[in-house]
Amino acid sequence: MTRQPLGWYVRRLRRMSPTELVWRARDTGRRTAWAAHQVRPGQTAAVDLPLHKELTFGTTLPPHTACAVPEETRKSVVATADAIMAGRLEVLGVDRTDLEKPDWFRDPVTGRRSDPAQYVFKLNHRNEDAVGNIKQVWELSRHHHLTQLAAAWYVTHDDRYAERVADHLNDWWRSNPFLSGVHWASGIEVGIRLISWTWIRRLLNDWPDITDLFEHNQLALQQIYWHQRYLSAFQSHGSSANNHVIAEAAGQLVGACAFPWFTSSARWRDDAAALLEKELDANTFPSGVNRELASDYHRFVSELGLYAALEADSAGHPLSERTWALLTRTVDVAAAIVDETLRPPRQGDDDEGMVLVLDPPNVHSWGPYLALGAAVVGRAPWWPETPVSTTSVIVGALIDGKRADRPAERPDHFADAGLTILRSNDIWCRADAGPHGFLSIAAHAHCDALSLEVRVGGVDVLADPGTYCYHGEEEWRNYFRSTIGHNTVEVAGAEQSIWGGPFLWLRGATGKILGYDGTTWDAEHDGYRTGDAPVTHRRIATLQDGVLRVEDRLDVTADVRIAWHLGPEVSVELDGIEARLTWPSGSANVQLPVALRWTTHRGGDDPLLGWYSPRFGQKVPSTTLVGTGAITPDLPATSTFAFQNVYHR
Repeated sequence: MTRQPLGWYVRRLRRMSPTELVWRARDTGRRTAWAAHQVRPGQTAAVDLPLHKELTFGTTLPPHTACAVPEETRKSVVATADAIMAGRLEVLGVDRTDLEKPDWFRDPVTGRRSDPAQYVFKLNHRNEDAVGNIKQVWELSRHHHLTQLAAAWYVTHDDRYAERVADHLNDWWRSNPFLSGVHWASGIEVGIRLISWTWIRRLLNDWPDITDLFEHNQLALQQIYWHQRYLSAFQSHGSSANNHVIAEAAGQLVGACAFPWFTSSARWRDDAAALLEKELDANTFPSGVNRELASDYHRFVSELGLYAALEADSAGHPLSERTWALLTRTVDVAAAIVDETLRPPRQGDDDEGMVLVLDPPNVHSWGPYLALGAAVVGRAPWWPETPVSTTSVIVGALIDGKRADRPAERPDHFADAGLTILRSNDIWCRADAGPHGFLSIAAHAHCDALSLEVRVGGVDVLADPGTYCYHGEEEWRNYFRSTIGHNTVEVAGAEQSIWGGPFLWLRGATGKILGYDGTTWDAEHDGYRTGDAPVTHRRIATLQDGVLRVEDRLDVTADVRIAWHLGPEVSVELDGIEARLTWPSGSANVQLPVALRWTTHRGGDDPLLGWYSPRFGQKVPSTTLVGTGAITPDLPATSTFAFQNVYHR
């Protein structure tokens, strides 16, 4: 990828309101004018910081908190820290071996290195030729590897970890002066760094050199001030006011509460708190489901809110009870929609975004997220059991996590979000009939209207293929969010929703739930209700006694492709309209629609079919069953999956 074509910018502008266009014009003017404020690497910053006389860090951890961390958890924290000390860490699916003395501007995937001295607003971070894989470059500069080292120091008091943290922070602070280089290109990165620095300062509070690293360090003071100043001046608005604005507001609130060292700190704190509360409300359905309808972003936004609310409470400036109630609903939703192994749905985009990392990350489980939620807001009686983590112990020491007004029973149907979980024995099934993402660009949505995702005992049987990538591989980006890339129906070779770029949708399918009674889900969507021959796709799914029956209906005759994507552990034997699915812990007999011709595809590149992304940056072959033919109004296409060896609760 070189850069976005002109057509993308035109399409992007068309998705903006007049108010947003005015704001962006002003923002462009501000970015041009702020070139005068740039500080280049090696240049002495000509600024007297507006500091208060007394610099104190007040929100420290209670004594002996480290003693409450379970031994096995402590060992895993130390083992990860030792690997980082040796220069090794997996970052977004890439095994990094350069962490002893990292180059903050080099992409390990492409080998490209961006210019550290370039004025940030003249640097196109979407241009892979100039910056490489921007996700890889940015991820290390969120400083999650340093929070893990700080956690290791906290539970061992081994000064090697703290000294490495200090070395890396001072190097980063020197290498990234104000508005120079790619690390100033995104407010979400700026906000997350403030959260990381807050917890590094907290975890290393008893290290003898901690005040020399922060309070008495001009580099640290400048960077904290610059980060706060940046977030005050450059905020996401309009069609970009999704998880990005939450991260910006949360980071500024955390930073202003933890480091109230500047004359503007109180204003930054109050403005950030007001913005965060407003945008959390705008980004969340009344049920508690995140409006982006991308499961991983639900967790990410919820965690941002929890850490910010915790910091504000600890600093004596609590957020409103309304916001605390909203955050409580978000974690109750999470507890309700995970499968029996605590794995979340795979709906929409997933780039493994983390807020605070103390434990070794587990990108496949929401166990750590639920443990955090339990520590901050408490568990509802019906929650699944969740393992204690280093993070939950340490965070829980700062707050009495008990919130009232919880659902009496586990909910399984969130009508406002179009999200339904069907369960039978150890079968878990997610059904999707909601809006197509959030705001006019629906950045992290996929063509997944009326798609199903099915697991048995936590094993992906009918799988959502995942995300794989954002930038640099357009064909793969489009496949993993396409209609045929999901367990739904493609009509007349068309997409349900029309994309205009990697994070831009021009038209989105809207689902509508027609009925739900606990075992049967009935829904339709309007994605094909366009042009000269509009078509309505309706799907009825029933899960009962270990059998899933899926009936697809069209209101006019049309050519279709129906895809059933199998998880990577599933093998298939196809014989006409009958299939036998097997995996290490179970099996299923499948009857497929008789009017369609069924074929299998595995790891195909022409066309792209039969792929599964276990995590961001990785893809593996899997098998996809594809049925091709026509559906008529009087003959629906019915698929039946009879699962074997399922246990009865």
